[in-house]
Amino acid sequence: MTWAVVFFGAAVLVAFTPGANNLLGMHHGMTQGAWKGLAGLLGRLAAFTVLIAAVAAGLGQLLAASELALTVIKWAGVAYLVWIGGRLLWSTFRAGGTALVQAPRGTESVPALRIARKEFVVAITNPKAILIFTAFVPQFIDAAHGSFPVQIAILGAVYLLAEFVAGATYIGAGALVKSLRLSRRATRNVDRGTGVVLLGMAGALATSSS
Repeated sequence: MTWAVVFFGAAVLVAFTPGANNLLGMHHGMTQGAWKGLAGLLGRLAAFTVLIAAVAAGLGQLLAASELALTVIKWAGVAYLVWIGGRLLWSTFRAGGTALVQAPRGTESVPALRIARKEFVVAITNPKAILIFTAFVPQFIDAAHGSFPVQIAILGAVYLLAEFVAGATYIGAGALVKSLRLSRRATRNVDRGTGVVLLGMAGALATSSS
């Protein structure tokens, strides 16, 4: 299983790369607490599990042959990032900027299921996440280690473990910030920064050639 160990090391590096889901995880940890942040992480892992199953069933070949499918996925991801980023920014300006600021100080408590659903949609419409399972993971496939679907399942499970470690770390960082009880102004600025970064990611994805 040396190949799986090597893959885990590479997967951890990829999983820790800052992205929309990791940013959302940190934000949820900061505003809703560690447990609800972990609920969001489960939504992300569920989306990745769907992608792994789809790749095992032939998604990679389908996307390679269909530029339209890639384009639809790309713009769905752009639209959702714009919606989340824009909504987060707007929430910091309405009602004196009290929305989405520290739960102990009056922030609306968001249901765990809604947080999980948000991360699920972000993950499954993120072209970069799809590329992880259609381009990155298959590079570690070796005919000597069994059939393609079996290896995809094994490597997919290893990647989910790496993603859990990375996601939990980002959520923990957010929960740590929450425990510091920042002022409303400071927390509002963090929310605005998060919204701006999400919109920036949407812009980068929209202008990318892939």
